[in-house]
Amino acid sequence: MDKIIFTGPMGAGKTTAISSISEIPPISTDVRCSDEEGKTRKNTTTVAMDYGYITLAEGERIHLYGTPGQERFNYMWTILSKGGIGLVILLDNARPNPVEDLNFYLDAFKDFISETGVVVGITRTDVSQQFNLSHYQQNLMQRGQIVPVFEIDARQPNDVKILIHALLAVLQGFN
Repeated sequence: MDKIIFTGPMGAGKTTAISSISEIPPISTDVRCSDEEGKTRKNTTTVAMDYGYITLAEGERIHLYGTPGQERFNYMWTILSKGGIGLVILLDNARPNPVEDLNFYLDAFKDFISETGVVVGITRTDVSQQFNLSHYQQNLMQRGQIVPVFEIDARQPNDVKILIHALLAVLQGFN
């Protein structure tokens, strides 16, 4: 079973991205936000996972798992990553410091990334232009990491599919 993990901070679009491309009604574990950060950003948050799947042109089914964005649920990150083939990090460009968020998730998933691959999708660039793609790419270069970075709208299936295909291309480079 090929499995891709979507991660990133709360509100970055993980649930939306999976919902936009899943061939089945996605399974979601969203509940009403109970902490202050959550209440100010959105009404619900994922507490366990999101799940859906897509079938590639070659007939291969790719399972899509979204992690909870809040660090207090990070035990699910390890559980969901087991058996995964790669990671999609989604970042909300309207958060106070999305480049710092990128570093956090790269560090949190460092071991998984070293065994698989990663791509980054930047959401909400229409809401905030405080950072552009070059900010993220410069940060990655300073870290010594070469990672594809895209501006996406998680509601647009083609944008999300670009991330999936880019990740699969990265993974083919590892073989």
